[in-house]
Amino acid sequence: MQMTRILIFCLLSIFIINPLIAEIRVNKLFCDHMVLQQEMKVAVWGTGTANQRVSVLGSWGKTSEGSVDEDGRWKLFLQTPSHGGPYTLSIQGEKTEIQIKDVLIGEVWLCAGQSNMGWSLGQTFLGDEEAQKSEHPNYRIFKSQREHWHEPLEESRDRLASWKKCNAETASKTSAVSYYFGKKLHQELGIPIGIIVQAFAGTPIEGWMPWEIQNEDPRTVVHKKELDDLSQRLAERGRESLEKSMAKFEKELSLYNQRIDKGETMKSKLRVLSPPIITKPANLGHQYPQHIYNAMIHPIRPFGIRGMIWYQGERNSKTVQQASNYKNQLALLIEYYRSSWFENSEGNMEKDFPFFFTQLPSWHAEQKKPVEGLESPWVVNREMMRHVTQQVPKTGMAVSIDTGDAVSLHPKNKKPIGIRHAYLALKQVYNFDLVDYGPRYEKFRVNENLAEIEFSSIGSGIMGDKGDLIDSFALAGEDKVWHWASGKIQGNKVVVSSPEVNKPVAVRYAWAMNPSKRNLLYNKEGIPASPFRTDDWPLFEMDAEEVMIGKPAKDLPKSTSDWSRPLMTQ
Repeated sequence: MQMTRILIFCLLSIFIINPLIAEIRVNKLFCDHMVLQQEMKVAVWGTGTANQRVSVLGSWGKTSEGSVDEDGRWKLFLQTPSHGGPYTLSIQGEKTEIQIKDVLIGEVWLCAGQSNMGWSLGQTFLGDEEAQKSEHPNYRIFKSQREHWHEPLEESRDRLASWKKCNAETASKTSAVSYYFGKKLHQELGIPIGIIVQAFAGTPIEGWMPWEIQNEDPRTVVHKKELDDLSQRLAERGRESLEKSMAKFEKELSLYNQRIDKGETMKSKLRVLSPPIITKPANLGHQYPQHIYNAMIHPIRPFGIRGMIWYQGERNSKTVQQASNYKNQLALLIEYYRSSWFENSEGNMEKDFPFFFTQLPSWHAEQKKPVEGLESPWVVNREMMRHVTQQVPKTGMAVSIDTGDAVSLHPKNKKPIGIRHAYLALKQVYNFDLVDYGPRYEKFRVNENLAEIEFSSIGSGIMGDKGDLIDSFALAGEDKVWHWASGKIQGNKVVVSSPEVNKPVAVRYAWAMNPSKRNLLYNKEGIPASPFRTDDWPLFEMDAEEVMIGKPAKDLPKSTSDWSRPLMTQ
């Protein structure tokens, strides 16, 4: 009965969004100032009257034709040329013609994740100064407001979402990581760049993919059941009624549409009008599996993209046990996004398009123990991400332990992260001759009381950011007790030793929530090494209690300026 009511409300909300299906209508992703992926048969789609003929014409000389299906949907594929523009895109029905102007052809990337992906340039260190010099007319940004829903949406409800040229105003409001990533690509490639930013604060990875592809994950099943049970208990007490929540949503959505129809754009002096969202009950909320995917990813498939960058994981790292499952979840999400885009583009998108993600930065008090344990789930999440780069082809990771904040979950030093994502793309996708990673752990061997760690991706050489003696290593013997160790750089190796360990068995590096104040390992191109371990010892006992990560101590200072780190030279 409850699900029937939900479906009825879904139909009502669709009617409110589209009270009349025109003969031909194009998805709002396709609008003036947009960027289309170069040298690809890109999908163009929309709605209309069933059986009407539709044609899409690019002023560069290509055409595609078809018909609206019985469900009132159409999708065509149009071949794009090499980068250039501006062009015009025409969508023609039997009685309707839509002209989309100032269309550029270039490289398009999807940028998605939770709040740190959405964190705006204007909220970062020197972000306002950067925004004032960000007049880049051939760099375009599409950003929609956060939404979730319990059924897949065909189109976002955000009626103000559109492609915008990069300038002081648009740059300041867009994702800082995405902005720096796209700007670096634009500068190095010298061609039009488009970024599509889809971010929603406080969301778990479970929300970003369909339920049916993760319904065998034990932790996800438990997560879903907890939200269902909570919703049921509160409904029985009359505290959170599905009917009341949906009625409130419909009223707010109607008011939103009325204000947009009147030409209003601002909710307040600083906040843009955005569609309403449901927060309660929990099984209609943004923490529920699939709900973010339904509203923020499903509606943009299969827009032609070159690849994707991802910044999420904080919400899935509240305990070590939860964080240790992230390797499976991230690999699953990557596999689904790739296959989904490939299938929905009818094979015109790569089935293994590039996918790069941000390793979690530093947070909490600076490291005091050689190796932190159950109290430090973020280091486990970092290790899981590192494994994904080794196991899933055409992936990469932007290491960010030299960014972050001891107190704030939203650090203001986002610039290095965006640029490191660009390094990954420039090297792996566009074949630039540069170094895309910091030193990468490759081999481990013991020589008497010394442990030798061999690295690849050393660039012009290995260095520490605070001198040659690296103090961010830990050594353990057969007793599995960890001790501080020091590392000496020798070519592409670091020789690690500790007076407490005569017969080393394992090494760990930067194994803490916040190792940023130690002497970290870099290559001379200014890119840090990822935390790693040489052992495969269990990260927790199977019957161990889950230790929830606590809030940072109140006496820790917030960062008022960016942290010191080696200059990135590329």
